[in-house]
Amino acid sequence: MSFSGKYQLESRENFEPFMKAVGLSDEIIQKIKDLKSTSEIEENGDTFKVTFTTGANAIVSNFTIGQEAELLSPTGEKVKGVVQHEGNKLKTTLKNILSVTELVDANTLVSTLTLGNIVHKTTSKRM
Repeated sequence: MSFSGKYQLESRENFEPFMKAVGLSDEIIQKIKDLKSTSEIEENGDTFKVTFTTGANAIVSNFTIGQEAELLSPTGEKVKGVVQHEGNKLKTTLKNILSVTELVDANTLVSTLTLGNIVHKTTSKRM
C-alpha cells in the first residue's frame, strides 16, 4: 500500500503526558491540544515529502528512506534522523523518541511516539 494521500486527525491518546515529557509548557499544550491537523504524504519510490498542517501552521519534512535527513521533533526542533521503511511502517528515532507511522489499512494511518514508558498515539483517516 502507498502512504500517499491526505489524512485528517481522528483521535489522540496520551497527548498531554507525552508533550509534558518532551518539555512543552502547560500553556502551549492547552493552546494546541484541541487543534485538528491534517497530514499530506507524497511518496515517490524511496523519497517522501510529509506536510503537517495545524491551524495556519504547516511543517514540511523531506526524506529518503535509509538516508540521514533533517526532521522536526515533536517540540519543533530540527534534528538529524534516518527513516526506515519496514513493510507498512515508517520508523525513526529522534532524540530518544521512537516514531512509528503505520498504514494499518488503505484508509487509516496510526502514528506512535514513544519516550521511555510514555506512548502517544494518533489515528488519522484518509480524506
